[in-house]
Amino acid sequence: MAYVPIPYSIEPQDPGTMLAGTQKLLAQMRTRRSCREFSDKPIPKDLIESLIAVAHTAPSGANRQPWHFVAVDDPTIKKEIRVAAEKEERESYTNRMPPAWLEALEPLGTDEHKPFLEIAPWLVVIFQENWVMIDGQKQPNYYPVESVGLAAGMFLTACHLAGLATLTHTPSPMKFLREILHRPENEKPFLLIPVGYPTANCKVPKIEKKPIEEVLQWNR
Repeated sequence: MAYVPIPYSIEPQDPGTMLAGTQKLLAQMRTRRSCREFSDKPIPKDLIESLIAVAHTAPSGANRQPWHFVAVDDPTIKKEIRVAAEKEERESYTNRMPPAWLEALEPLGTDEHKPFLEIAPWLVVIFQENWVMIDGQKQPNYYPVESVGLAAGMFLTACHLAGLATLTHTPSPMKFLREILHRPENEKPFLLIPVGYPTANCKVPKIEKKPIEEVLQWNR
């Protein structure tokens, strides 16, 4: 496809308005947390579709859009995913994770039990498409990890701003997701994200983010 330029513009705002808007967004995003205690309250399908559509606007290498979203609300499939995920997690907590990793996880209170995989009304699985067939030829996608990571971040942000809780769940290895969800061999599971409302008595670990000075360098 040939390069076709089209007009692009952003409505200008004064710096004060921009800063106020950014600070409002920051206050909202500071309340985002990883949730492991989900309500089973239903979430409409069209809302999930709209949130995924937001993620689908993410930039990607050569505009290949190397992602595929699978949204699951079927109780039988969610049960299958939970059983497979807990099997991998049990092996990880018992044999794969070194002591330092287990020590790092201890303040978060996580273990191999993942009931939220059945309780949350939706499981959204993001797959990374590593290659694609173009004109009968196998072609690699460019920067698939970075591209899918951007889409995942936009999905999490969209969910939070819509008033929904999420969790980035990564049972390792995740090959079972491709098998259960019947995805092709060119796709690799990237994230398993429960989506829903937190329970009325939901608790999350008390954690702090690093000061901005530790993650920002100015070169002026």
